[in-house]
Amino acid sequence: MNDEHYAINRAWWDERAPAHASSPDYAVQELITDATRLSDVVRFDLPRLGDIKGQRGIHLQCHIGTDTISLDRLGATMTGLDFSSESIAIARRIAADTGADVTFVEADVYSAPAAVGGGFDFVFTGIGALCWLPDVPRWAMTVAELLRPDGRLFLREGHPMLLAFDEQRTDEWVLGYPYFEQSEPGHSDASGTYVDSEVEFGNNEARDWSHSLGEVITAVLEAGLELTMFVEHDSVPWEALPGRMRRDDGEWRLIDHPERLPLSYTLQAVKR
Repeated sequence: MNDEHYAINRAWWDERAPAHASSPDYAVQELITDATRLSDVVRFDLPRLGDIKGQRGIHLQCHIGTDTISLDRLGATMTGLDFSSESIAIARRIAADTGADVTFVEADVYSAPAAVGGGFDFVFTGIGALCWLPDVPRWAMTVAELLRPDGRLFLREGHPMLLAFDEQRTDEWVLGYPYFEQSEPGHSDASGTYVDSEVEFGNNEARDWSHSLGEVITAVLEAGLELTMFVEHDSVPWEALPGRMRRDDGEWRLIDHPERLPLSYTLQAVKR
């Protein structure tokens, strides 16, 4: 990743990590006080995730670690990796407060094999992660390097069709962003964040990249992984289109005609 893009995005995440940890959307206190609680993201995909007891997993772009800790509670031995030092520090504190035996490592995704080695039973990548990476083929090769033979990738991500719509236009549906990956990133300068928070931030510039379904699937296949599951969903864990969505059991769906637009997808692939 370009050093400038990297520094800008890391500053964005470092500043927002404490606000996310205190936001009700991440439900950190509930995770601490209720030893059976799972994050909404992990709970949503339980039917597809299956039994991970005794498996060794790595969560890429783990942020403050609520999903990572949830995977630990399902019986996996977990490592969480993120490039934000503030996110990793908070994740370690939450893990200590919950009693979770999770290893958190500060590193960028592309450096993950050097930072943590390989031989993992599964790689988990939660929603809202890929858009922060400029090169999805390189990401897929990194995943393959982290996995043992017959290990699997588990990815849930926002649907690129949803992400192409201009979320600020509530009067009509307008395609405001690329569907396909571009060499240059998108630039945003928004003062808020994606969770309920009244904090005023100073680092508001961010860089992001689009990745189409075809590009993600092709990258996974070319990295030597075999696609074993691909499911599209009519919901996402955040209010991606303000004013057009309602929340139901931890997920956001379109108020009108939710059947007309895919909002997220789950992909699994195995390293043969």
